[in-house]
Amino acid sequence: MRNFSWHILATKMALAGLIASTPFSAYALTFESAQNIALQTAPQLKASNAQITVAQQSAIPAGELPDPKIKIGVDNLPISGPDRFNPGPGGMAMQTFALMQEFPNSDKRNARVQAANSRIAVSEMEYRIARQNIARETGQAWIAQYSIEQQIALLDKLETENKLFTKVIQAQLASGKGSITDTILPKQELARLGEMRDELIARRSQAMAQLSRWVGKAADEGVTGNLPLFQIDPQTLQSHVANRPELAAFDPKSNVLDAEIAEARASKTPDWGVELKYQRNPQDYDSVMLEFTFDLPIFSGKRQNPLIAAKVAERSALDAEREASIRERSAELANDIADLQRLQQAEQRYQTTLIPLAEEKITLSLTAWKSGKGALSEVIAARRDRLDTQLKAISISGELQQLQARLHFTYSNATAGVAQ
Repeated sequence: MRNFSWHILATKMALAGLIASTPFSAYALTFESAQNIALQTAPQLKASNAQITVAQQSAIPAGELPDPKIKIGVDNLPISGPDRFNPGPGGMAMQTFALMQEFPNSDKRNARVQAANSRIAVSEMEYRIARQNIARETGQAWIAQYSIEQQIALLDKLETENKLFTKVIQAQLASGKGSITDTILPKQELARLGEMRDELIARRSQAMAQLSRWVGKAADEGVTGNLPLFQIDPQTLQSHVANRPELAAFDPKSNVLDAEIAEARASKTPDWGVELKYQRNPQDYDSVMLEFTFDLPIFSGKRQNPLIAAKVAERSALDAEREASIRERSAELANDIADLQRLQQAEQRYQTTLIPLAEEKITLSLTAWKSGKGALSEVIAARRDRLDTQLKAISISGELQQLQARLHFTYSNATAGVAQ
């Protein structure tokens, strides 16, 4: 009985390769399904898509002429004398009907069309940015929950192992070896595992709440499947910083301001209008009058020029903001690449060195205890060290995956068509 227990214990305690653990079949939400749900149901995308419609509809009348005007009135209506308020044949009142049309100069109308089309491009770019942000945040939330599920699964295995360990201790005592106090140590370790489980369950609830922000009630099903594989090439990312959607959005924004500057300058060119007037005279003769009107922008120093200067200054401010954003994103990418390299090295160190050493330490302390040359407390301490190492390894792996997901979704549009 004792040898059989030792064989089972040795088998159960060989927990190498926990970082690449099997999927959790009890849960239903894969990484791909989470992405699909988020991108189909996110209210942010509905709002952004509505803004595209707003810009498109607003562009339709941008280059059109103003609505024509109709004037109907009475001229020369007497207000005193025997014919006062008499528009009849004996008076001089004339009934008038006029049709008016204003014609803004062609440069101004063309500028308005260009500005409207550029606003459509801005809305479309903001929609792309919204999709990118949702995909990135959903991916990171899914990975965070997946990592916690791995840690909980590890505790499940260790609690099962701990029960088996208790049986081995009892077998030792039955054979006359060990101390009665040895039975306390597995109970203490089980309580410690329970405390860690409580913490992980709380963290899982928090991760689930974050994921539900993007996928709704589907987050209640948990996560399953495999972690996504992201191929990240730092040099490719560094060469495409300026192509990130939030930076590329400066181009249509600049086009809007360029068009507004052109419209402001076109306001120095006179607009004109035409009026066709028909008059009916009580003396039985009618008349027609054709009139033209022209704007006189003769005070441009106080009217048009300040507006032009304001738009030019706004354009300069946008250029400066673009440069500041490029520098900020470049520094952010440099920090991310440094973290990426650190986490990759840490993950490899845990898998190739720290976890194997923790396993070896358990094997040595277990052998020493079995032969009576070591204390049970040393075995418990070795198991505790291994648990901490494995949990840290899972945490490092999850942090690395989250960073890779952030870089992937941040630059997926920027590096479109570039082999990575």
